[in-house]
Amino acid sequence: MNMTRRLLSLSRRGLLGSGAAGLLLPRLAHAQSALGGADTPAPAAASNNGPAINVSGAQNAPIPIAIPTIGDPTGAPSSIGAQISQVLTDDLGHSGLFRPIDSASFVPNSIVNGVPVWQNWSILGAQALITGDVADAGGGQLRVEFRLWSVTQQQQVQGTAYTTTPDNWRRIAHIIGDVVYKQLIGENGYFDSRVAYISEAGPVTSPVRRLAVMDYDGANNKFLTNGDSMALSPQFNPTRQQLAFVSFQNNQPRVYLFDLQTGHQSLVGSFGEMTIGPKFSPDGNSLLMSVSRGNGAALVKVSASGGGMQQLTDSSSINVTPSYSPDGSQIAFNSDRDGNQQLFVMNSDGSGVKRISFGDGQYAEPAWSPRGDLIAYTRWGSGGFSIGVMQPDGSGERILSQGFLVESATFCPNGRVIMFYRQTPSISGHDSRLVTIGIDGFNERLVDTPTNASDPSWSPLLS
Repeated sequence: MNMTRRLLSLSRRGLLGSGAAGLLLPRLAHAQSALGGADTPAPAAASNNGPAINVSGAQNAPIPIAIPTIGDPTGAPSSIGAQISQVLTDDLGHSGLFRPIDSASFVPNSIVNGVPVWQNWSILGAQALITGDVADAGGGQLRVEFRLWSVTQQQQVQGTAYTTTPDNWRRIAHIIGDVVYKQLIGENGYFDSRVAYISEAGPVTSPVRRLAVMDYDGANNKFLTNGDSMALSPQFNPTRQQLAFVSFQNNQPRVYLFDLQTGHQSLVGSFGEMTIGPKFSPDGNSLLMSVSRGNGAALVKVSASGGGMQQLTDSSSINVTPSYSPDGSQIAFNSDRDGNQQLFVMNSDGSGVKRISFGDGQYAEPAWSPRGDLIAYTRWGSGGFSIGVMQPDGSGERILSQGFLVESATFCPNGRVIMFYRQTPSISGHDSRLVTIGIDGFNERLVDTPTNASDPSWSPLLS
């Protein structure tokens, strides 16, 4: 088996076959806190007093929340308001931490002069309530106001207005969802984020693999490359709207950067017969990747411009799929140095290598949580493939999901949810779908994509 095939086998079990401008995020003109206060960056920060509602155990008992359809300031129906309410309902409900109450049970006329009729919401068991309206702000702008209420405390928790373009309504819904999440859960949400992935279409024997990006929930899908050259391994820059990925132009693996604001693609470099990765450093200024060397592969670090290569491991074994810890002090990676594929952690300069996986089977594709508390991975053996998590020292290992082929775990911005891809056999060859699951192993959901999909990479929060 040549080096290219060995590296692909070791790091991409799912590889069964072998420019877009205008992606700038729509700008929020401004957000007004407390519905009338001074302009502040959007979204508004949560109160320093912590969550307004006691949500201890929200994963076991999701917070009942009422989300009436948002209308215009007169209370008349608004098509955009209805869409915002639906996305907001989906965001909070799909998180597993909230239970949106069926709107069919709402008591009519339960908001009077902008203030909730508390008993009408209390009888439904609601602990929280979201109200708002949508209005034409003039000049092609839209003004979206929302208020978050604590039904249990009978008081307003948050009030914010956003001004933006009408076609940006979906992002406004995600931002509002993150504000609600922050206020009620006490930590940042993850709804205003994107996912890059590899789209796969066409015959199994010669699939077209394109770089693509979408909202975290599958909306606003855009293809970034035309498929003339196979694309692999997209990775979001943690500090700017940029992707790194591998492209096989002229059958030669090269690392590229794609600027999501301009649509510009630039070459980082060509580093060997086979290059696997790449992964950004926490500051976004350098890349880790695996480069073939003789009969093995070494982990190397280069600047985002491709210079200053530093070799971190030798190539006496195959070392692949590195992942930085959030503070940049350590690197998790996969190596067969002990005879089969296992997970290791080392210092960022390559010293202090320590094996952390000791369960049955083989391990690959470590991904460090942005919280720093977990490393996700792929494991396979006699029982098939699994997605799991463990603590950085290897303790506390638990399996989250299993299947014919499950791979490529990536964490959402707050570390509460993992996305991966699940491949299943089909008459035409296989189906490959993106899936999300909580780090507790519950609330598994499919994410809709227009084609087969693999290799997800979750962005940081956009705002």
